[in-house]
Amino acid sequence: MPTAILSALPEEQHGLREQLEEAMHVRHAGRDFHTGRWHGKPVVLALSRIGKVAAATTATALIERFGVRRIVFTGVAGGLHTDVRVGDTVIGTEFLQHDMDASPLFPRHEVPLYGRSRFAADEELVDLLAMAAGAVSTGVFDAATRARFCLDGMRIHKGLLVSGDRFVSGAHEALTLQRDLPEALAVDMEGAAVAQVCHDYAIPFAAVRNISDRADDTAHVDFPAYLSQVAGKQARALIGALLSLLD
Repeated sequence: MPTAILSALPEEQHGLREQLEEAMHVRHAGRDFHTGRWHGKPVVLALSRIGKVAAATTATALIERFGVRRIVFTGVAGGLHTDVRVGDTVIGTEFLQHDMDASPLFPRHEVPLYGRSRFAADEELVDLLAMAAGAVSTGVFDAATRARFCLDGMRIHKGLLVSGDRFVSGAHEALTLQRDLPEALAVDMEGAAVAQVCHDYAIPFAAVRNISDRADDTAHVDFPAYLSQVAGKQARALIGALLSLLD
């Protein structure tokens, strides 16, 4: 049973496909899936595209069509917590949809008919991702890239990731999320949706996000540069380290 490596954008998986041995391409549900072996382990690479619905569709296809053993989401995110800086790695232990609001029928953020607002990551997979992240060297980046994005001081965090169908790129919106969800480390647009699908199917899930921006008024400038210069190299090194640790 393969491990699925899922991302939203091509830049977040740049170079991963080249690592596959016995590579095959499968077109399914309007998406391109690439299967093969990496470090001798069966792998499926997939791009969900942006947003919760697209991510949920892709996660379901990975489970139903490819029978994956686990799903790992890798990509970038905007930092929210004051301890989280650009260049840091955040590993989600819990996932919440910050734009879910069916009140007054249900409490704000609670997913209707689930009786919960948060979905937990697989603890073993979180620990393995933390080990893999710790093994990744900033030496994969040249000195100019390290200096521009302050990568030499990158740290690893574990905690709450929040998701919503909005690119958070304004200081006011970021401050509102910080006020309403003070535990949240970072914000993305897919993770909580995949976590809910994996909960439904009892499939282990975890997400690792590299912080590309601070989800504030500079996000629209920082995000594209970080995506093109850092995200793919970071993912290639980290996922390679993770797969070497898996059974």
